[in-house]
Amino acid sequence: MNTQATKQTDIKRTWHHIDVKDEVLGRISTKIAELLIGKNKPYFVANLDCGDYVVVTNAAKVDVTGRKAKQKLYSRHSNYPGGFKQISFEDQIKKDPRQVIIHAVRGMLPKNKLQDLRLKRLKVFAGSEHPYADKFSNK
Repeated sequence: MNTQATKQTDIKRTWHHIDVKDEVLGRISTKIAELLIGKNKPYFVANLDCGDYVVVTNAAKVDVTGRKAKQKLYSRHSNYPGGFKQISFEDQIKKDPRQVIIHAVRGMLPKNKLQDLRLKRLKVFAGSEHPYADKFSNK
């Protein structure tokens, strides 16, 4: 008996809806990353993009534990002198809650050339409304 290698044509993509209301950011991000990578599939291989589409709603209502709401900082730099900026979790949730989820999931994906392809299949919405309701077959 020989093991069959997975081909790109063998990959079937499904849609998953995750409501992150009152969920802990790190715990839900690992589940999202696992779905995007495709590790839950029997034909998973590391060199192909086997993951599914993930629609995340209620990103504005995600929780963090402890004092992270005030202490957790998101940093960026414009590559100009004095261009270092930081924003706290509380302020980022008010400004753009989608970026909190995207940042957490990006950190949990493997750092390779498939990372951007996987992140394109992540659809994050601050509220409970989204335009992908017709994609879910029996949910």
